[in-house]
Amino acid sequence: MVLPSIHVSAVVFRDEQDKVLTVRKHGTSKFMFPGGKPEPGESAVETAIREVQEEIGVGVNASQLTQIGEFEAPAANEAQHTVIATVFSYNGDPVSPQIAAEIAELSWVAPNQPDVDLAPLLADYVFPVLDFKVS
Repeated sequence: MVLPSIHVSAVVFRDEQDKVLTVRKHGTSKFMFPGGKPEPGESAVETAIREVQEEIGVGVNASQLTQIGEFEAPAANEAQHTVIATVFSYNGDPVSPQIAAEIAELSWVAPNQPDVDLAPLLADYVFPVLDFKVS
């Protein structure tokens, strides 16, 4: 059986300690990268830019984003769905995210020792391909 898919764009932000910004939406338990679903006609990078602004109040531009890859994983918050995520890394000045839109909570996570419940996309697919400082 092929599960219905949800297309999203997401952005990996890191802090000075190499922790990664995650967000949890209202009514959910899993933390994920800031991002979301495209509006009609939007490219993956346009979606990432808009969603980051809406969810955490951070303005980024396309020149600050580098595509890491496209990943397919079980959807964290929609049962019996697959998420297909175009994931970007942010290459700019440090950010000061603020909770906005549907976001209930922010957490900076050490990928090798996460202290929150992560969406499968992060834990099983994206974190393994990222380079992190070993502390």
